[in-house]
Amino acid sequence: MTDPLRILIVDDEALARARLRTLLGDFDEPATLVMGEAANGHEALRMLDGGNVDVVLLDIRMPGLDGLELSRTLRLQARPPVIVFVTAHTEHALTAFEVEAADYLTKPVRAERLAQALAKAKRLMAAHRAEPGDEAQEHLLIQDRGRAERVALSEVLYLKSELKYLTVRTALRSHILDGALTDFEERYPRRFVRVHRNALVARDAIRSLEKHDDLGEGEGWVLRLHGIAEPVMVSRRQLPVVRDALKER
Repeated sequence: MTDPLRILIVDDEALARARLRTLLGDFDEPATLVMGEAANGHEALRMLDGGNVDVVLLDIRMPGLDGLELSRTLRLQARPPVIVFVTAHTEHALTAFEVEAADYLTKPVRAERLAQALAKAKRLMAAHRAEPGDEAQEHLLIQDRGRAERVALSEVLYLKSELKYLTVRTALRSHILDGALTDFEERYPRRFVRVHRNALVARDAIRSLEKHDDLGEGEGWVLRLHGIAEPVMVSRRQLPVVRDALKER
């Protein structure tokens, strides 16, 4: 039998905390153990100080330190608990995914949705234990026409700067993301290599470096990537860096 998920319930409403505790008490799978309840963010921080909690069921709107602020604080810990937001307000859903919450439940919470959220939290915990700190577990939040989609960083083949936005290319499709190339270059130097002033390429996606004469500016070089047909241009300035990246593979 696997160890139960150790859960902390954080909500400023006593009835809401009691409702969650009742639902959790009826679960067989995933098995759960309520470690305690907190009525606000500061109280929750004190209870989480011992590091004996796996999942926090967290309300967003609370007096003082609210749920979003608490989740950002917890992310600074070496091994933060998994966050599942439980709230009556839907307008914070995008922000919740930006702080990498496992799920976002709206009140009144249904038992089946809570079970799904906890199962997702359990999978995340298993992945983090298997590969602690692995960038492959990270996701980008893509917002498109009012819809939010999480794209695994490990699926990104290249990023290109297009005016004020980034084109994020995976093997299946292209996405538009509000961001800057330099942020990705500085944060993920082992994953991406700059091949042009407006492009980063995933190192493990590189298939070959080829000379190309049809680039509109005379002779040049392009990269061929696994999974897609279109090449990515390499600037003369970055050519030595790209060649070094190929030697390191």
